[in-house]
Amino acid sequence: MSTKRTSLQRFRLKRALETLAKKEGRGTELVSLYIPPGRQISEVVAMLKQEYGTASNIKSDTTRKNVQDAIVKVMQRLKLFRKVPENGLVIFCGAIPQNGPGSERIETYVITPPEPVKVYLYRCDSRFHTEHLQEFLKEKETYGIAIMDASATTYATLHGRSLEIVKEVTSGVPGKFRAGGQSARRFERQREAKLQEYFKRVGNHANEIFLPILDLKGVIIGGPGPTKLDFQKGDHLHYTLKDKVIATIDTAYVGEQGVEEVVERAPEIMRRIRYIEEKKVMQEFLYEIGHDTGLATYGENDVRKSLETGIVKTLLLSEGLDVVRVTVKCTACDYTKQETMKSHVVPDFQQSLSGKPCPKCTAPALEVAEVKDLIDDLAEMAEETGADVEVISVETEEGQMLKKSFGGIAAILRYKLTG
Repeated sequence: MSTKRTSLQRFRLKRALETLAKKEGRGTELVSLYIPPGRQISEVVAMLKQEYGTASNIKSDTTRKNVQDAIVKVMQRLKLFRKVPENGLVIFCGAIPQNGPGSERIETYVITPPEPVKVYLYRCDSRFHTEHLQEFLKEKETYGIAIMDASATTYATLHGRSLEIVKEVTSGVPGKFRAGGQSARRFERQREAKLQEYFKRVGNHANEIFLPILDLKGVIIGGPGPTKLDFQKGDHLHYTLKDKVIATIDTAYVGEQGVEEVVERAPEIMRRIRYIEEKKVMQEFLYEIGHDTGLATYGENDVRKSLETGIVKTLLLSEGLDVVRVTVKCTACDYTKQETMKSHVVPDFQQSLSGKPCPKCTAPALEVAEVKDLIDDLAEMAEETGADVEVISVETEEGQMLKKSFGGIAAILRYKLTG
């Protein structure tokens, strides 16, 4: 799967988890259910029926009713699935207190995870248990790590949170201080020759360890002192690995301690890589706009038209977009209209429809039929035409530019729009 598709998946999951994190129940009334792939729906429903029976022992009338109502809702949702999806299924359901005193509403959230769920879990609590989904937001690609100085090199791989020390090689290079009676120049020449031989071995081992890794995202080289920089100046790494060196880090230690120093700083390095990917796609868009090639467009209306005609290659959406697409329908006739607005104005807009005549049949029967996040609305259109989707953070200069100068919506086109 391309990083472009993943950035959209990550955004959707991150947003869903942010929403769920804000939800709190009055007691232990919120149900979290994780179903791993391969489980039978009938088996899960049987377990829920048992939990429904157990819940009848809850002393508080309100809590008992809310838990049982939530379990019933979860069972109803499960019956819509013939089988558990290939990555499993996660359902959150429970009575969420509303604005008014004593008023609650049962809310249900169904999430199809981006990767297989490993845990089978049913829990009732005052919050939704999202921690097993939070794991999917963490980087999962593999990074190669080489920590070196003039005496030794340690190789490691980091995959998600799993760190493996793969190999350690010593250099055989003598220290900088020569034994008495040896000429300084001759000693230095011999030491340099040994160092170059060591660099060659370091490169060969790196090629053997890191090149076969299919999902290798990058290589991090670290170590105390200048040896790592001298190594990089030479042509010791295979060209594909050389292109994947994403960071050179000063560490206080070599060996395993040096590797652990790099791992501590890995999240910040990985974040920087994502920013580099974002910068690259934004720079492509800015080039097309700046050179007036006709291969880029921005603004909701123009991008929507380009999506409808299927000419979008890459859709760029700002993570900072807080805009929704509202569908208004008339319940008396077939009139329908769509409007884009900031999400916080939806309640006022909904109220403004009350008693307003339908432009088609004049009946006061207008209502909001659907409210959809604009990112989802445009991303779905892009996915239908095979366009890539990049959700761009607002944490880089280019990300800020997309949001402020281009309204948070832009596209790189496959070819010019004619006519």
